[in-house]
Amino acid sequence: MMDRTGSCMRKTKETEITLTINLDGRGKNQIDTGIAFFDHMLDGFARHGLFDLEVKVKGDLEVDCHHTVEDTGIVLGQAIANALGDKAGIKRYGSFMLPMDETLALCAIDLSGRPYLNYSAPFTVEKVGGLDTEMVREFFYAVSYSGAMNLHLKILDEGNNHHMAEALFKAFGKALDMATMEEPRMKEVWSTKGSL
Repeated sequence: MMDRTGSCMRKTKETEITLTINLDGRGKNQIDTGIAFFDHMLDGFARHGLFDLEVKVKGDLEVDCHHTVEDTGIVLGQAIANALGDKAGIKRYGSFMLPMDETLALCAIDLSGRPYLNYSAPFTVEKVGGLDTEMVREFFYAVSYSGAMNLHLKILDEGNNHHMAEALFKAFGKALDMATMEEPRMKEVWSTKGSL
């Protein structure tokens, strides 16, 4: 397969973001969003998806974390789409059920070109570190829509809020790795329509 690296930049009055992802990496990353817990979540996504990821964000954290997290999701989704190109020869679907101590998370992905998020994660605290827990959904919503993917994320067994967030990000990494893998028996786009 060709080089599957995608880069994206975004500059607004609220954020300035540069991001590069290599879908065929080894999980190496350099991440600085200004939110340590969010960095930790993106690190888990990259390491467990085996994606090389570079993220640099300057956001209006003096307001709150909303713009930083949402805009990072937008840029990540766009970079993934750029890296995939026409999606010829990939498996397209991926799913993973990830346990993290008492917590169990499910992620299922279809790189269909049709964005949709189905999300259920009953957090019981407002923040984990510097990340508002309601922003976990906003991040994945932004990724799914800007990346044009059908994304299902669910906490099947609840528990510690740190564990729940981390399980979702790691499950997303594992499922995305599966969906973007080469399918040697399929050279064209895997769709009855002929394109995604």
